[in-house]
Order: sequence, then C-alpha cells, then structure tokens
Amino acid sequence: MTDLAPVLQGFFTDRLARQKQASPNTVAAYRDTFRLLLAFARDKTGKPPSGLSLADLDATLVGAFLQHLEEQRGNGSATRNARLAAIHSLFNYAAPRAPEHAAVISQVLAIPPRRRERAIVSYLTPEEADALIAAPDRTTWHGRRDHALLLLDVQTGLRVSELTGLARHDIHLGAGPHVRCHGKGRKDRATPLTARTVKVMRTWTAELGPGPDGPLFPTQSGHRMSRDAVEKLVARHAAAAAGSCPSVKEKNVTPHTLRHTAAMTLLKAGVDTSVIALWLGHEGTETTQIYLHADMTIKEQALARVQQPGTAPGRYRPPDTLLAFLDSL
Repeated sequence: MTDLAPVLQGFFTDRLARQKQASPNTVAAYRDTFRLLLAFARDKTGKPPSGLSLADLDATLVGAFLQHLEEQRGNGSATRNARLAAIHSLFNYAAPRAPEHAAVISQVLAIPPRRRERAIVSYLTPEEADALIAAPDRTTWHGRRDHALLLLDVQTGLRVSELTGLARHDIHLGAGPHVRCHGKGRKDRATPLTARTVKVMRTWTAELGPGPDGPLFPTQSGHRMSRDAVEKLVARHAAAAAGSCPSVKEKNVTPHTLRHTAAMTLLKAGVDTSVIALWLGHEGTETTQIYLHADMTIKEQALARVQQPGTAPGRYRPPDTLLAFLDSL
C-alpha cells in the first residue's frame, strides 16, 4: 500500500467523520471528487488507484484534472472550484502526515480557484410571493401542506434540506413562536415566526398525527419529502401563480429563490446584514453581501445623495421654528 491510501482513508474517517462531523452530503461530494481524480490519475499514469502515491498527484496532474473537468465533462467554474476545495482539504490534512512530500503539497495548495461571475440573485416581490403562497388548492390535503410549506419557507428562508428535515417538535407555536432547524455545518438555529405563519402552522399541525418526531411536511404515506419533491411542488405552484401575477413567469422560481426572497424582505425592512446572516445560517456576512447588490432601492437612495453634474449645490436653510417644533413632537 502506498502513502496515498492511508492518508485518504484517514481524511474521511478522522478529519471528515470524527473531527468535522461532516454531513452525508459533504462526504458524498468529497467522495465523488476523489473518485474522479483517482480515475483520471490512473489513466494518466497507468497505475491503479491503490498504487498511486501523493507524489503522483502533483500540481501538473491536478491542474490537468481541473482542465479535464471543464473541457471534457463540461463543468462550470463553481463545480471546478468545489472539486479543488476538496483536493486542498485533503492536502492540508496530508501536510503534517507526509512531510517528505512537502514540496508537492505546497504546489497543489497554491493552485488558485477560478474567478467566476456572480449572477444577481433572483427573488420574489411581495406581490409575487403572495401569489405563490396562495396558489395551492387548500381544499385538499396536499394543497394545505404545500401552502404551509411555502409560507414557512418564504418567511424563514430555510434551505431545502432544513425544510425537509423538520419534525413536528421543531416548531413552537406558543409564546415566542419559532422554528428550530439543524442547518448546514451541523449548526442549530432558531428562527422566529410571524403571526400569519403561526396561524397557518397551527391549522396544518392539527392535521398531522400525534407523534412529535414525525416529519412536519410528510408525504401522503407519512415519509419525509425529498429535495426533488419540494423542487417540483415549488415549480408547479409558481406556474399556477403566474396566472394571477404574470411577472412570476419571468423568473425561474426554485426553493432557493424563496430563501433569497426571505433575505430581501429583511433587507428592505432595514435589517442589518449581520442579523440576516444569522437568520439564514451563513458562516459570515460576506455571503450576505449579494443581497446588497440585488437591492436597487439601496442603490437609488445612494444615488439621490450624490450631486448631479451641471447642477448648483444646494444651500442649507434652517427650518421654520414653528414647523421644527411640530416635527419634534
């Protein structure tokens, strides 16, 4: 067995599983990356994966692998960077465990991510969000479930995995109503609920079985909904909402659009981005900055403060004392 095999095995069992307690999705993404990398290295070197050394995975081979992802597999910059991040994580783990390969490891770690353009986030206006939430047929069980799910997601901005992972005991509708979720990075957080959401959720939970551990939004057979099921119901109700609100048709409405909608609603209400980051479960405020770029209202307010070319600067005039007194009341 070469030096790569024990490092790779330790990376999954020690670093990801024990130290970082990575989610199944993260483990699967890293696993797929190294399956692709080892298969590519096998084709390039003629060695079986179990016979590869860390020295075989040098910067030249890793660079060629990243180029292969883009040119042969048609991956975009985001996927390419995600694969590179997994490789960097492995080589950071390997650095103190294989010091004899320090030069190779440092060269691989020096490979930079590909800069990519960030699209402006898509979100729903209040009118569009109301049309979407009203789209399900509430005379049916599925319609009432979908109505409650859409309203909760638009208000809280939960990720799909967080939404489908909710159990009945995660939602508290008494004093200080809120929903608790187990989010990305294994972080728990609580999100407060509005009076409108509480009213709908009380009606919905009354239809569920008595078990507190059952899913909050189950299938008809009582199982948890899948990601695909949520994506399909959002798309279906968005198509229906376009009938009463045509502007919905112009947008690609996905569950993540509802998360963006919750963030933009908070931002337009004057909530600080640091609070929005906590609300959405972001690691830091850098991710939340995308909503500032999407909000034209903030940009228009900034523009209004700028003196336009060719105009005379205004002169400060103190307010009338009587009006100033009335304004102070």
